[in-house]
Amino acid sequence: MVEKIIILENMSLVDFLGPDNQNIRQLAAAFPGSKIISRGNEIKIQGQTEVIGRINDLLSSLIEHYHQYGQITDKTVNQYLSATSEEAEGRVLAASPDVILFGAKGGVIKAKTPNQQKLVDTVMSHDLTFTLGPAGTGKTYISVALAVRALKNKEVKKIIISRPVVEAGESLGFLPGDMKDKVDPYLRPIYDALEDMIPAEKLKFYQENKIIEIAPLAYMRGRTLNNAFVLLDEAQNTTPSQIKMFLTRMGPTAKVMVNGDRSQIDLPTRQKSGLMQAMDILKNVQGIGYVEMTSEDVVRHRLVKEIVEAYDKFDTEEMAHQAQQSGQRRDERHERRLLELQQQGESGSLPVNQEQPL
Repeated sequence: MVEKIIILENMSLVDFLGPDNQNIRQLAAAFPGSKIISRGNEIKIQGQTEVIGRINDLLSSLIEHYHQYGQITDKTVNQYLSATSEEAEGRVLAASPDVILFGAKGGVIKAKTPNQQKLVDTVMSHDLTFTLGPAGTGKTYISVALAVRALKNKEVKKIIISRPVVEAGESLGFLPGDMKDKVDPYLRPIYDALEDMIPAEKLKFYQENKIIEIAPLAYMRGRTLNNAFVLLDEAQNTTPSQIKMFLTRMGPTAKVMVNGDRSQIDLPTRQKSGLMQAMDILKNVQGIGYVEMTSEDVVRHRLVKEIVEAYDKFDTEEMAHQAQQSGQRRDERHERRLLELQQQGESGSLPVNQEQPL
């Protein structure tokens, strides 16, 4: 006997559960070998693993329906019970043009800023999209949501998400475990986003069957990424050869997103960012979408926006100061050279390589 608890958030329990919990009782009656218990905003499911997965899918679809239409009736429950979870899921998504996706707990995932909406629209109309922006602007989260939506709507057969494995300014030393254990810490933000959007059992199924792949960038070499939604995250930490390798993996029916943050390049000093170079090289190639996000798109804690703006201001002032110092050094060298020429003229000697007139 396996147990799962679902938390109902941001909804009227009466409108979702029905009068005297009739919707839950109707659902429980369809699965006599299991128990579905509603207490407050918690729904506890007990039963065999396969049955719990089916009930969880139905509840997820009902939660999505509630967020779209505001109420669940016994007729709604009956419709979802008679349909496959894929059919119900597709119907809700098709009826929600402003919603990217409904999360694993029923939360609505959609663009929160104009630039996030621009990103959604650009991805819909381009097979390759570059997105730049500071931390907290939702680049990764929106991208993963678009990938999951494409998979659920059967627009692609798989999702492939990759990141370059680069330490963020510090050496972690030896990491124990197999290869997966070593690289998983670098890919944790991707797992966090996916866990918000897909129920745990279904996510596990997708990963075990290679429907969702999360891998370091080095694993992309030699592959042709076709009929897939492919995301390269933290691309500012790719080398020019790495990003060229990644972009040339693109198959004829692939949708590709490349995300990065020019202010957080963790490559060794003097190593050029492949993302910055690629955007410069490809700027005149037709059919590629570009989206630039700013501190106005930060959707984390309000302090994150102020932190980003403060660092941007510091970087701008630092660049101006360095340019001023460089100009002063050039002026000083020029003055020293003029002084040397003047002294040479007074002493009767000539500068090197200057011919004596006849």
